[in-house]
Amino acid sequence: MRRIEASDLSAWYGAKQALRDVSMVAQPQAVTAVIGPSGCGKSTFIRCLNRMHEEVWGGRVAGKVLFDGQDVYAPDVDPVEIRRRIGMVFQKPNPFPTMTVLDNAVAGLKLVGGLSRTELRTRGEQALRAAGLWDEVKDGLNQSGSKLSGGQQQRLCIARALAVQPEVLLMDEPCSALDPASTLRIEELIEELKTDYTVVIVTHNMQQAARVADWTMFMLLGEVVEYGPTRKLFTRPDDKRTEDYVTGRFG
Repeated sequence: MRRIEASDLSAWYGAKQALRDVSMVAQPQAVTAVIGPSGCGKSTFIRCLNRMHEEVWGGRVAGKVLFDGQDVYAPDVDPVEIRRRIGMVFQKPNPFPTMTVLDNAVAGLKLVGGLSRTELRTRGEQALRAAGLWDEVKDGLNQSGSKLSGGQQQRLCIARALAVQPEVLLMDEPCSALDPASTLRIEELIEELKTDYTVVIVTHNMQQAARVADWTMFMLLGEVVEYGPTRKLFTRPDDKRTEDYVTGRFG
């Protein structure tokens, strides 16, 4: 497991600046939540952590992201390798509709190549077990991934991210499209995953951040207002703006 650190991180979409000098550390064996109102830069921030922001037209980054002490934006660093080691799960479940459940789980591994069908199945089963989905799909591995329920599809996408054996898992509002029961299952899974992964989750749900996160960062207008232990941030924040946001006075 690795810690990931942002140092004076700024980001732009063309001429529009979305992040301003963001600094934070996401610790191993912990969940770090990023909260704040819509448009404050939460999703931009985590996309900068694994160099996905630069895939957006006009996307530009300044500052550093240190992964195990190495700047992921250094000239000699392969962004594809960074995205393998720092996996991401998106807001909307996005299994490949023409692929089976098993093929969805190992899609990233197939891109890497070099594994036999037996090895792919083994790694796929391991990933599906880690995502808490194996018992529900083991008798339907050859059905389309798009036929699963919304919550199952999201866990399938988590399995796909885990199959390539990342060290950090980024989750961009992974429960926003799910019903309460599926949300609870994902939250339970996040609690399990932090044993083996460094987890960073973006959420607009204050209660979810309070339930799953060990550390919380509150952002406003592209800047960090406050970052610290979740319990302290929600009960004894240092900044009045944090207090106003977590108590629902604005946002």
